[in-house]
Amino acid sequence: MHILSTLLAVAPVFVAAQNCLKWSEIAKFPKVSPPSLFDGSTYKAIEVTIDDTSIFAPSADNVQIGFRRAELLPATNTGSDPATTGIKTLHFSVRADTSRPLNYTHEYQLVFLESADYSTNQFALKTGSIIDDSDPRGHLKKNWLRLVGNVANDNGGKTLFEVPFGKDWHNFGLRLDFTKNTTQVLYSPSILPLIPVTPPIHNDISGQGQLHFGLLKKPIGDNFTDMPHQGYQEPGIHEGAIFGGIFEEDSSHGCVSLIPKSWWSWW
Repeated sequence: MHILSTLLAVAPVFVAAQNCLKWSEIAKFPKVSPPSLFDGSTYKAIEVTIDDTSIFAPSADNVQIGFRRAELLPATNTGSDPATTGIKTLHFSVRADTSRPLNYTHEYQLVFLESADYSTNQFALKTGSIIDDSDPRGHLKKNWLRLVGNVANDNGGKTLFEVPFGKDWHNFGLRLDFTKNTTQVLYSPSILPLIPVTPPIHNDISGQGQLHFGLLKKPIGDNFTDMPHQGYQEPGIHEGAIFGGIFEEDSSHGCVSLIPKSWWSWW
């Protein structure tokens, strides 16, 4: 199931309604060379950007001023659809935008699966200064990508895989076994073939839900009791993250794509 072509048919924009922002203002199509591993010449990268006005307002009396966020959700991923059943492999690539750098004193979520009841994220790709980080060396890894498991467990999610967030593409394949509650990570830099970097790891991915691709920037501060509505965000935000090669495949028969189909004839 290739979902890249459906990414722009998204759920409601995650910004405050009073700002009247449109996706034409949030999403960009940067010229990136080389294209991501699975985009090739057929598809193109998409960038999600945030600024001072990127405030999620699910209702008029619930304006989440603690966050700055904008995310794309595949329109076919309703929260109860087959995307989160059986055995699936989720593919995506991500890279930094040096013209819209992130502020690594904050924590960001770039990709995550939010459960259908909104109670947890079954996995999340993070970067920046992780809040309540249990890693004693976490302060040395602010500009790393860290994939964590279910955030309701292990003090905010067990680290499944981490890698420095360099300027090139970072390609991920997450083999999600919803029947056994395991997550296996495949990874490669640049346009190299994916390789397994972990075995299947027990991780509670039950509860179905929806996939998010974009930027969720958390606030800085201490002793949060209601993070979405607390904390501090510096003004002058001009940030972005670039995504490519987003698709999901059925791996119930063992299939996991390591290279694009166009490479098969000479690989």
